[in-house]
Amino acid sequence: MTIINEFQDLEKQLQDPKIISNPNLLREVSTRHAEIRPLAEKAIQIEKITEEEQDIRKLLEHEKDEEMVTLYDQELGKLAKQKHKIEKETKELSRSLDPNDKRDAIVEIRAGTGGEEAALFAADLFRMYSKFCENNHWQTTLLSANYTGNGGFKEVVIQVIGKGAYGKLKLESGVHRVQRIPETESSGRIHTSAASVVVLPVVDDMPDITIQDNEIKIDVYRSTGPGGQSVNTTDSAVRITHIPTGITVTCQDNKSQHKNKDKALSILKSKLYQIRQEEVASKASSTRKSAIQTGDRSAKIRTYNFPQGRITDHRIKKSWHNLTEALDGKIDEIIKETSERLGDEKET
Repeated sequence: MTIINEFQDLEKQLQDPKIISNPNLLREVSTRHAEIRPLAEKAIQIEKITEEEQDIRKLLEHEKDEEMVTLYDQELGKLAKQKHKIEKETKELSRSLDPNDKRDAIVEIRAGTGGEEAALFAADLFRMYSKFCENNHWQTTLLSANYTGNGGFKEVVIQVIGKGAYGKLKLESGVHRVQRIPETESSGRIHTSAASVVVLPVVDDMPDITIQDNEIKIDVYRSTGPGGQSVNTTDSAVRITHIPTGITVTCQDNKSQHKNKDKALSILKSKLYQIRQEEVASKASSTRKSAIQTGDRSAKIRTYNFPQGRITDHRIKKSWHNLTEALDGKIDEIIKETSERLGDEKET
């Protein structure tokens, strides 16, 4: 969905009686409408100039009068300057479009297709993002982890506390694919497996994201570490199930059951906020959401090719040959260029 289409869709929603009668949803739609309006108006201006340019070029194809040709060329030059100016303004506007960019982040990594190799790759991604956060002087907290016997993760969730954490990490959401020869593979064949990454903003301070006691089921259990051994001697780990949506979150990083419950509720709020944002903006297709949940290789955003030491981001069609350094947390260049290129694409 382009920014123009989203803006037009939001204007229709603001006239929808169902949305008008729902204060929380109306607030979300109105806020999003106000956020993207300046950018959408710039995009509409660019669209109109492009149409004018096309009309003039059609006239030039059949124009024989040299004086008229000169006038048309001059007009095209003026339009090109106008477009360049608006495009520059659009780029600046897009940099501050998402008000959540300054928030802390929750990063979920799940093993997908590929069995134990996928779990080991999830551990590689966990280490990569942890090192990246360390390099940026951000604090990370391990909220929950489901270990495998070989040092991998079926699932691992961390909270990242630091200025601009969500803004920098949000485009990491998607399916990451790895191509390499597993240590257990005697024939030396390259295997392909995948892990999914989901990045959420921390939204504890949003009063309209509420969770009623009768909407959740809380279970407590004993925290476990690698190999299944018990980490704490009390049932301090917390699992919360949100009954209306079926979403389940866990937290086991504290010895305090109360603190684990608070952090699990924070994760749940972030997930509910994400669902609401997707409903309002209609950004995520059902296919992509399904792929994020399952780790399906078909929806990959990035591939880590070990034999060639290469990382490829499929969204911007660019590769980097610094795989070892990247997995050690040095992904600033990749994140920066991906953000800039995808931001440029979204502007129109």
